[in-house]
Amino acid sequence: LFSGNVSTNNSGGFASVRTRNFDPPIDLTNYEGIELQVRGDGNRYKFMLRTSTKWDGVAYCYSFDTVINNWINVRIPFSEFVPIFRARTVSDAEPLAAKHIYALQLMLSKFEYDGALNPKFNSGSFELQVQTIKAYRVA
Repeated sequence: LFSGNVSTNNSGGFASVRTRNFDPPIDLTNYEGIELQVRGDGNRYKFMLRTSTKWDGVAYCYSFDTVINNWINVRIPFSEFVPIFRARTVSDAEPLAAKHIYALQLMLSKFEYDGALNPKFNSGSFELQVQTIKAYRVA
């Protein structure tokens, strides 16, 4: 369960949860992408993969909308992850290296990418239930 209360006060507007770095990193080269099974609150969330041990480095990000109180599957091909640094697109970043996944992260943010606002963002309480996070192969 990823839940809390998000406020835009004091330059806020985001909440995040993240794994510790995996040691060794997870190798997902034999997979096509990540699939989430979630039940949300109507907000747009971000799912991120980190391919470096740096705490504040480039993350590979995908935004997805939830449906209030309904379980949904979100399938994210590796090719659709966007390299970002603090909500800014990194145009010269290397492609996602699925061989070295060091961390997973979920975020609720008032920002989408490059200064654009998240059209589904609302201050206040939020709740995202996560049933599964798994890598998938195309059969």
